[in-house]
Amino acid sequence: MARVVAWLALLAPLAWLGWRVQHDGLGANPIEALLLWSGQSSLILLLLSLTVTPVRRLTGWNEIQRKRRFLGLSAFSYITLHFLIYVGVDQFFAFGYILEDIAERPFITAGFAAWVLLIPLAVTSTRGWIRRLGRRWSLLHRLVYFAAALGVLHYFWKVKADTRWPLVAAGVLAVLLILRLPSVSDAIVRARSKLRSAGSRETSKGSAP
Repeated sequence: MARVVAWLALLAPLAWLGWRVQHDGLGANPIEALLLWSGQSSLILLLLSLTVTPVRRLTGWNEIQRKRRFLGLSAFSYITLHFLIYVGVDQFFAFGYILEDIAERPFITAGFAAWVLLIPLAVTSTRGWIRRLGRRWSLLHRLVYFAAALGVLHYFWKVKADTRWPLVAAGVLAVLLILRLPSVSDAIVRARSKLRSAGSRETSKGSAP
């Protein structure tokens, strides 16, 4: 089940893009539409990867934890695609102008910084790097929270007027970060234990002669 969810998350944005291309749904500015599609898709996947741990703690669905790395790498792939569309399709590899854009336009600065922060996380996502880094691996991979925040900020600054969906993304990120606080996480674990114990007692009473 977890594998199906992960692959659906990866392929759904491509299916949506294919449908839009098939029905001439990219509008008068297809490059802008591609940038928006790839940016939204990467942010959704990044938030989904951050959802895995809270879902496991809330539901006890441990199988889903195995797909966190898959979702994280999928998000990085879409973010990289987003960046390549900007560099190659939108700017035609005009690196001088691109560097000026990164330095002078805040929303591009935020997006570029988010991508850069995710590069070491993608590189060190293998089991070998996890063994080599030990405890430092967990510390390094906390950069994903900063990358996600920068991604939301990039989205918010980009759209300017219609900030509805960036604010939704910001709200989702805020909830995910709150659920990771030690006090909240411990409370969730205790609540699950109490529910499990209560369920076990009810089962025992029901099976008693």
